[in-house]
Amino acid sequence: MNKEHTPQDANSDLSDDDIALFRQTIGTTKRVKNDTVRLSAQHKKHIGQRQQIERQSKTEFYFSDEYIPDIDTHGTISYVKEGESTYLAKQLRRGDYSPELILDCHGMSKETVKLELAALISACKKQHVQCACVVHGIGERILKHKVPQYLVQHPDVLAMHQAPLEYGGKGAVVILIDLPVDVSPLL
Repeated sequence: MNKEHTPQDANSDLSDDDIALFRQTIGTTKRVKNDTVRLSAQHKKHIGQRQQIERQSKTEFYFSDEYIPDIDTHGTISYVKEGESTYLAKQLRRGDYSPELILDCHGMSKETVKLELAALISACKKQHVQCACVVHGIGERILKHKVPQYLVQHPDVLAMHQAPLEYGGKGAVVILIDLPVDVSPLL
């Protein structure tokens, strides 16, 4: 049904001058047929699976289970990226940096933790948050060992230290993220 559509159909409050001006400027119009595509549940599931695979492939570049960094995860966790000041670890330990974002990993699997850590670091960069806290818990000590090993692999993690007591103590780590320097105010 290609019925000619005029402004009068849309709004009867228009004056004849307004309608004439509209027709002069735009010309005649036709209704657009609704061409919305409705996805079936199977298509939605397939798209969701594909997106999850893409997210996983992005995080596996940074977080490998096979790479074992040279950090002690049995004692007090402390790490500073090569080339950075070792004073950063002391500042994190003393609480000079307070985390603005906190990720609680209780009950998560290692694969889920990888995705969530990548999302946390991405969120920190987008929101210009320099310090975050990852609460891994103590439990069976699987995440207590794996979370620091994953974080060391990420190029944007400058430093990491066992969290002060108010942020989780031995069951958490505080991380410092490398944020891009915004030079636009200087220009």
